[in-house]
Amino acid sequence: MDPTSITDINFHRPDESTFRPLAGFQNAHLQTLLPRILRRRVRLQPYWQRLTLPDGDFVDLAWSENPAGAAHKPRMVLFHGLEGSINSPYAHGLIEAAQRRGWLGVVMHFRGCSGEPNRRERIYHSGETEDASYFLHWLHTQWGRAPTAAVGVSLGGNMLACLMGKQGNDCLLDAGVVISAPLMLEPCSVKLEQGFSRFYQHYLLSRLKQNARRKLRAFPGTLPIDASLLKRIRRLRHFDDAITSRAHGFSDALDYYRQASALPLLHGVRKPMLIIHAKDDPFMTDDVIPTSRQLSASTTYQLTANGGHVGFVGGTLLRPQMWLEQRVPDWLENWLEQ
Repeated sequence: MDPTSITDINFHRPDESTFRPLAGFQNAHLQTLLPRILRRRVRLQPYWQRLTLPDGDFVDLAWSENPAGAAHKPRMVLFHGLEGSINSPYAHGLIEAAQRRGWLGVVMHFRGCSGEPNRRERIYHSGETEDASYFLHWLHTQWGRAPTAAVGVSLGGNMLACLMGKQGNDCLLDAGVVISAPLMLEPCSVKLEQGFSRFYQHYLLSRLKQNARRKLRAFPGTLPIDASLLKRIRRLRHFDDAITSRAHGFSDALDYYRQASALPLLHGVRKPMLIIHAKDDPFMTDDVIPTSRQLSASTTYQLTANGGHVGFVGGTLLRPQMWLEQRVPDWLENWLEQ
């Protein structure tokens, strides 16, 4: 499907929300890599908290401040991407942006992504919504009700879209933002095996394998593979075949990709949701671009010409700007500042 032919999707086009790439840096790969250069330093000093899950495992929470003294503030939850964390440029950048607005920000690290291996056989994947759902219920029970929104980035964006699509009006969130999400996992997996995109596959796979080795050393037998077989894995699809799918009850990677893709669930979203994609995203294909019939009435879809994968760097060479750190809080303000 040619995205330039789509005219009936609910695009959001006010001047202040339009993305204009940094002059001379429109290239998709430059946009994708620039935040790692410009946001290398983590200025945020998070307040850490460990949340025990019903099965005895845990997820680690990185708050913008101690929630005990900020429970009354509007809340912005962030779900990171594959092997991401509070140290990912988009994560600490968006949490700092929330903090500047006077909101309480928190990154819920998926199992095993905070630097310490998780204890159980389960890990995390693009459609695994149980931990996020439990966390959101815990958030309201522990700290009381307050306007609450979530931002999901890449894998975390697909997960958030799955959660909001499945839960409909029962979703505890007041709004959600989905950024650079692989809403159809199978074609995105194929894309990462082609051309320069193989660089990203190599980087992500090396992080996954490093994390898996750490888990095998700490908790032998908690992964459906041993160290010798892990070493021979060369593609993300093979990792998902050998580990992700088997750890979560899927028959293979293809079964996982088809069951965990969020695009077929978007029609069930009932709370306000903004989806942001770049047409030149090197992780994606046109298959992730929804048609108007696939979107619910509460969903706004924004497709930019440039931006790469979670890049969206604008401004000037002297003053580069992280567009997402303005666009996302501006949009969420409608629901968090009620």
